[in-house]
Amino acid sequence: MPVQWFPGHMARARRLVQENLKLVDVVIELLDARIPASSRNPIIEEIAARKPHLVVLNKEDLADPHLTRMWLQWFSARGLPALAVDSARKKDLVEVPVQVKRLAENKIASLVARGRRPPPPRCMVVGIPNVGKSSFINALAGSRVTRTGNRPGVTRGPQWIRLAGEVELLDTPGVLWPKFEDPRVGLKLAATGAIKEEVFDVEEVAAWLVEWLRQSSPASLKKRYGLEELPSRGYEVLELIGARRGLVGRGGRVDLYRASIHLLKEFRDGCLGRFTLDAPPG
Repeated sequence: MPVQWFPGHMARARRLVQENLKLVDVVIELLDARIPASSRNPIIEEIAARKPHLVVLNKEDLADPHLTRMWLQWFSARGLPALAVDSARKKDLVEVPVQVKRLAENKIASLVARGRRPPPPRCMVVGIPNVGKSSFINALAGSRVTRTGNRPGVTRGPQWIRLAGEVELLDTPGVLWPKFEDPRVGLKLAATGAIKEEVFDVEEVAAWLVEWLRQSSPASLKKRYGLEELPSRGYEVLELIGARRGLVGRGGRVDLYRASIHLLKEFRDGCLGRFTLDAPPG
């Protein structure tokens, strides 16, 4: 299933990031802990190449904790400091401004050596839509300072925010690359909610996710939906889920679209368990 989504506001967001990059000392790349590879944007890596870079895995409460630790080690081995946080519960966020200040130390030391009083370190949060960027910033700031929502593309424009620890943060709209070379990336982004449901086949994504779960964690499907056995095809499992949840249309036939929406919502809410769809390379 080819998923292609690069609306005009995303192209503008890319230009905005490039224009504002010169204003900041540190780039915070926010990723979805469930899909650290699929939610990485090659454009961000390219445009932030000359800036100190902090990777933050958000929504770690929904991800497999073992794989999250492996991903943190993977980034660290490549010279990228990385943290895992749960913005919804404000867990482990206190380390973010500490890391920003550490990454800005060289610039601060240079200013002090020239007899200048250094300003607070400035950072910018970048990431694809719906990785929880607004919730992450609100949690850091301790108040609802930006618009939040569970739909992609909620943040509209940049704004400076003063954080604890004398750090200033520039919010920017998320950026999504225009082409998915690996179709599985599009499926994973769709399954986790990074792409609007209007631009992909909901039933196909749900069937793919069911198949992934059937192979990786069949017990989670059986337990959640009271199933003794799992058919070999994803669509057949969806039919059983729809029947169990009473998602039946006219003539007594299961409404596969409603069953698909139901499954995706429960997966995104963590009702099926904690899963990471991407494993670290190598």
